[in-house]
Amino acid sequence: MNKIGFIGLGNVGSKLAGSILRNGLDLTVLDLDKSAAKPLLEKGAHWADSPKLVAKAADIVVTCLPSPAVCRTVMEAEDGVIAGLGAGKFWVEMSTTDAAEVRRLGELVTATGGAAADCPVSGGCHRAETGNIAILAGCDRSVFERILPLLKIMGRRILHTGELGSASTLKVMTNYLATANLVALCEALVTAKKAGLDLNTTYEAIRISSGNSFVHETESQVILNGSRDINFTMDLVLKDISLFQAIANSANVQLEISPLLIEIFEDGIARYGEREWSPNIIRRLEEANGIDVLAPGFPAQMVDDEAEEPGYEVDAFARYSPAEN
Repeated sequence: MNKIGFIGLGNVGSKLAGSILRNGLDLTVLDLDKSAAKPLLEKGAHWADSPKLVAKAADIVVTCLPSPAVCRTVMEAEDGVIAGLGAGKFWVEMSTTDAAEVRRLGELVTATGGAAADCPVSGGCHRAETGNIAILAGCDRSVFERILPLLKIMGRRILHTGELGSASTLKVMTNYLATANLVALCEALVTAKKAGLDLNTTYEAIRISSGNSFVHETESQVILNGSRDINFTMDLVLKDISLFQAIANSANVQLEISPLLIEIFEDGIARYGEREWSPNIIRRLEEANGIDVLAPGFPAQMVDDEAEEPGYEVDAFARYSPAEN
């Protein structure tokens, strides 16, 4: 299972594909923008002219696309992925997407004799580039074991979450939590500035305290730098938190924070455009309060300073002992 196809070479996809190529696997790629594939092609990747041809050339086809609608087209078009699948082939969906849509497409994949898994990633583009990102994997256990060698190349911590679609549901929830944390950090940093606190000291105080988080150690840094460049845009945030709200709606869960986050990012997009970097949501508060939240010494972009390590499966039940209950 050494032939991999990869469709979607955006901010995350290009870096995941780079890890595959760096580890010596045969890689065929496709993107709407062929220039996005140039660095990979120069290092030995192959180009295919359609999703069908990618699937024909590969044992495992990975998609990493911006929305369920785009994935639907890539999979179901006349020259789409499904037309090129067959017995013994695997489709690995690494987009952040809708669980019901993943399951629907999974049924079409199964009908060809292939197998499907949803494997969204979490941890930021800088960790995708070094192969240190986390991967959630939803699929039959037998499928998981077949694709695990590939997942270990693209990521460090890999969690089998259960049936197809379960990983997409959990991924949307984690992105919702990250968004809530981002908005709370924006309010904290703006308040610190207005209260006359030094922002370098404020950053460190949060970092060493119970208020610390992954979002603070990454997004707060690019906020304070002023670049606001976390390689993730406001439209993608709105997509993800809207998917989370849809899950809550389908389960008849009444929420308070989620609808407010949607309103905040709808307003941010109306003001600054859908392709604005997501941490620049703080600009709404900067403008309202007549301040700039900036401090010296912070990077314009995040770089993963951890060495690349072999991936491994995370045991969700390692802390659980039946004898304790």
